[in-house]
Amino acid sequence: MNALLEMQGISKNFTGVKALSDVRFTVRPGEIHALVGENGAGKSTLMKVLSGVYPHGSYDGAIVFDGEERRFRDITDSEAVGIIIIHQELALIPLMSIAENIFIANPPGRFGIIDRGTVQRRTRELLAKVGLDESPDTLVTNIGVGKQQLVEIAKALSKKVRLLILDEPTASLSEKDSAALLDLLLEFKAQGIASILISHKLNEVSKVADRITVLRDGRTVDTMDCHDGAVEEDRIIAKMVDRDLEHRYPKREPKSPGTGSGEPIFKVSNWSAYHPQHADRQVIKNLDFEVRRGEIVGIAGLMGAGRTEFAMSIFGRAWGQKISGRAEIEGREADLSTVRRAIDAGLAYVTEDRKHLGLLLAEDIRKNVTLANLPAIAPARVIDDVEELRVAADYRARMRIRCHSVFQETGKLSGGNQQKVVLSKWLFTDPKVLILDEPTRGIDVGAKYEIYCIINELADAGKGVVVISSEMPELIGICDRICVMNEGSFVGEFAGGEATQEKIMRAIMRKGETRPKELLA
Repeated sequence: MNALLEMQGISKNFTGVKALSDVRFTVRPGEIHALVGENGAGKSTLMKVLSGVYPHGSYDGAIVFDGEERRFRDITDSEAVGIIIIHQELALIPLMSIAENIFIANPPGRFGIIDRGTVQRRTRELLAKVGLDESPDTLVTNIGVGKQQLVEIAKALSKKVRLLILDEPTASLSEKDSAALLDLLLEFKAQGIASILISHKLNEVSKVADRITVLRDGRTVDTMDCHDGAVEEDRIIAKMVDRDLEHRYPKREPKSPGTGSGEPIFKVSNWSAYHPQHADRQVIKNLDFEVRRGEIVGIAGLMGAGRTEFAMSIFGRAWGQKISGRAEIEGREADLSTVRRAIDAGLAYVTEDRKHLGLLLAEDIRKNVTLANLPAIAPARVIDDVEELRVAADYRARMRIRCHSVFQETGKLSGGNQQKVVLSKWLFTDPKVLILDEPTRGIDVGAKYEIYCIINELADAGKGVVVISSEMPELIGICDRICVMNEGSFVGEFAGGEATQEKIMRAIMRKGETRPKELLA
């Protein structure tokens, strides 16, 4: 079969750093071709070359599309031939309607006047194609991330897409929305639309991909044909990280519930919180929760179960209203009424949204690492630049942050290294308890393993660690104990060695009809 796309010997340099080296990549008509690799492997760079973000002349090699060599000057040129890229960070304008977002660049009309009737009709047709039942006049800010992703795809379809590039399209989606998006890709395949899928979720890749290409250190290392038989995740991982991962998670002796060193290091009793906009809606419902010194406790649950709301309500009442309950750290009542007081009491919270809430992306690593504990480097209320540099360099080494120097802009790091900077920031506050909300979201398997090792080291150092994750295998793999949450209540509890995905889902489906301790069996 003739290729729709051929990228031949693509190489790209950034100020002496080789980002891509002789990459060869092809896509067949109507094919779903997955592109995988660790953060920093060159996936996004390759797609920016393809889509014209990096114009012809800024790289070596050739792009052949539909039998012709293409020399794209910008993204408009690539879109003109039907190559459309949807970035991980969605490019929608929240306070504009769905219809306005779809046709913002090229609205139908005549003589400079927009034909609003045609806009409405075509928007409805496009939304029907992607399975989205919303009015064209609905503001984008009023729909969820999953629906926003569908609006981006509808926008791509409005441009007569022939090759759709999706960069981590399911990173922020629930399991239900992710499954719907993958089904949509299969429908596009049946219509002859080719797709390039970039994803760290290897189970999703294996489900829909016809071929899988692995990039490592800017080079093509393998292309696997899924029609030859199912491609095992371990094979993909071994190619990505250039080593066999005998175990996906680092070894750890799990602690059983009720064991540990003495009394809980952290405990909340009868904890409640109400929705910040709807004062009559109780979201967190009289929870009792505890973590022992050196214990890793996971919180499992479906999207909307209240896990993040619980964590943020604890951390300085950063979410919710009418918050009540008692909190204790090391056996003494803790004042968690503000974020500053929560930090001073020994609590740290690593947000699930590191890009918007966890980091100052435009600032360098040095400033981000010290941000949460400035008094420690400013004894006279003036920042000691030498001490700040020493602290940042120390955490760079301890956390194995891959960067040119601590003066590198944080936003230019890979996702895994950004997460290490966030962890460094909170470790510098010397917390007793760390709450990690989706700590490995959007990072590759190699970086995930390093994060797991760091979590183990924190527990071994006597910290109490709480891990919130949507990936049940992750919780089972790293936690000593797993608490299951549904609709703002705890509905199950399992020792790490006893937990299975089936048991966790069964606890969720029972919706609290059974007492948590009875679910241990």
